[in-house]
Amino acid sequence: MPIDYEHEYNTRAWSPGFEDAFARRDADSAAYREEMQRAGKAELGVRYGSSERQYVDLFAPAKKAEGEPLAAFIHGGFWRAQAPPSYSNLARGLNAHGVTVAMIGYDLCPQVKLADIIEQVRSACLFLWHRYRKRMLVYGHSAGGHLTACAATTDWKTLAPDAPIDLVPIGYAISGVFEVEPTVHTSVNDDLRLDVAEARRLSPVLWPVIPGRVLDVVVGGAESPEFVRQSRAMAEAWRGEAETRFEAMPGKNHFTVIEPLADPDSAMVRRLVELSRRVQSGRS
Repeated sequence: MPIDYEHEYNTRAWSPGFEDAFARRDADSAAYREEMQRAGKAELGVRYGSSERQYVDLFAPAKKAEGEPLAAFIHGGFWRAQAPPSYSNLARGLNAHGVTVAMIGYDLCPQVKLADIIEQVRSACLFLWHRYRKRMLVYGHSAGGHLTACAATTDWKTLAPDAPIDLVPIGYAISGVFEVEPTVHTSVNDDLRLDVAEARRLSPVLWPVIPGRVLDVVVGGAESPEFVRQSRAMAEAWRGEAETRFEAMPGKNHFTVIEPLADPDSAMVRRLVELSRRVQSGRS
């Protein structure tokens, strides 16, 4: 039987109570931004590009960890919705462990093409390099998971001679769309405007992998079979050249799977802390 891609990639249909998850996240994010601004630890709307949405929100920890690790989060929204302020609370987990977190914004489809978004995320990472002079862990959700994988296999020397080739040696991709072609057969493509050839060209699951990179691929166990398949296939495709790890989180759907990022004591945050320390130590 043919796959019903429209249903498989309808994340809300697979996430009962998603309205409550959105409301919790928005309220918590607003509260965290206010808390961090009062403490002088938030720098919001720092531009890295010329358009209104090309900015980063920066959250510095109250107490920096040894080596002062840097991490960058990329939000989801199928490359056509959402913005960093809706995810500010997700910096809390890493901030509590001394990690500085940058929330990356980018332009959305159909105002720009998906290929443009990939380049904007790369520009944001280079902006962070020039500001902090640190290699970084990149982590992201949904469309941000796709963009995380793109960043994790970029040869940064080709973009900026002063950047290390492994500026982003480690990625942590949550519920990503790593094979873009299926979205061509959904209403999402009304905004993406991709043909099959371009969708394949922009699919990191098909890209050559720079040896030595690290990619964790995480998905909610209650997500659609297509989302689970995508994550497993991503980990398998890069395994060998890269160090990969696949995890399906029991009972988590597309929106609840990222909630542990706000909890400093969660297993997800502990893993990210471990990875961020590997980045700073050079043991990627």
